[in-house]
Amino acid sequence: VQLVESGGGLVQVGGSLRLSCAASGSGLKFYRMGWYRQAPGKQRESVADITNAGSPSYYLDSVKGRFTISRDNAKNTIYLQMDSLKPEDTAVYYCNARNLVSNQHTWGQGTQVTVSS
Repeated sequence: VQLVESGGGLVQVGGSLRLSCAASGSGLKFYRMGWYRQAPGKQRESVADITNAGSPSYYLDSVKGRFTISRDNAKNTIYLQMDSLKPEDTAVYYCNARNLVSNQHTWGQGTQVTVSS
């Protein structure tokens, strides 16, 4: 599977962005997908996760109520709607696909999100 993210950019505090991750390849229904982020000098952390059936299964505590993950299996695309953005949300956001059989992870190239105060 290959992943291509889009939708990052520069936004002011309180603004919104929607990230997209287009997946290509076979057997996508066997992948659990999610979003991670990595801020400068920090470890990569899981932000949100969604099952292969399209049910959100995890949100990082600091984004609960502000971010929404969704999945369109017909388009092989997942989304991350980010509202009420804060400066601490600034990071490179990565799309991730985890094969449910092999547990192998695949990463996208990342997209920069910068929230200015």
